[in-house]
Amino acid sequence: MAGPVYQANAWVLIKRLPSDSHQTLTVFSAEHGATLAIQRVSKKSISTALDLFDEASLMLEAPPTGQAQFIKEARLLTRHTDIGRTYDGLLRASAFASMVSKNPVPEESRTSVYELLGQAFAAFATTTRPDIVYLKSLYRFCRDEGYPLKQEWVPAQTLSDRTMLATLLNQPLAGQIAEPKDVARLLRRLEEYLRGNTEILLD
Repeated sequence: MAGPVYQANAWVLIKRLPSDSHQTLTVFSAEHGATLAIQRVSKKSISTALDLFDEASLMLEAPPTGQAQFIKEARLLTRHTDIGRTYDGLLRASAFASMVSKNPVPEESRTSVYELLGQAFAAFATTTRPDIVYLKSLYRFCRDEGYPLKQEWVPAQTLSDRTMLATLLNQPLAGQIAEPKDVARLLRRLEEYLRGNTEILLD
């Protein structure tokens, strides 16, 4: 017995190795958050097969039992193929997408997270500093989920690092000149704080 069918725009966060006829994805929509979805693929439909970081308009069928939705139709809206042009960019974008997929997002926050994913993937596709994009995106995700980063984590940094953070978080990417080692240090400290003081799943 088929389940109800509904439409949703969604970002592809996770793409698992496909079988001969299906591929399993984790997609994120503003209406439903992270959802497991199965897309039928074949030689005839390979051009419509969804890829990592795609934004698509989906017609989904909710099964009567189980968790995975079945993708009945998919219309591509946005594809960020340039994310894969560098290994570091692909690694950082994949890490951010995976992090979002692991953390339940409350209904009231899903629209802002959907918009954040679009902004982050667009930045990953064009920037030469994916480390900064990842830091900014992770910080914003956790801040918007209600964690007091500005009140607790930022004040715990040195004055020079607080100044650098203000630039990294608030200024456009085009003007960023922070050394990669400094960004890596701040990111490591942020991840340590999140692991020790929040319920955010990073790994």
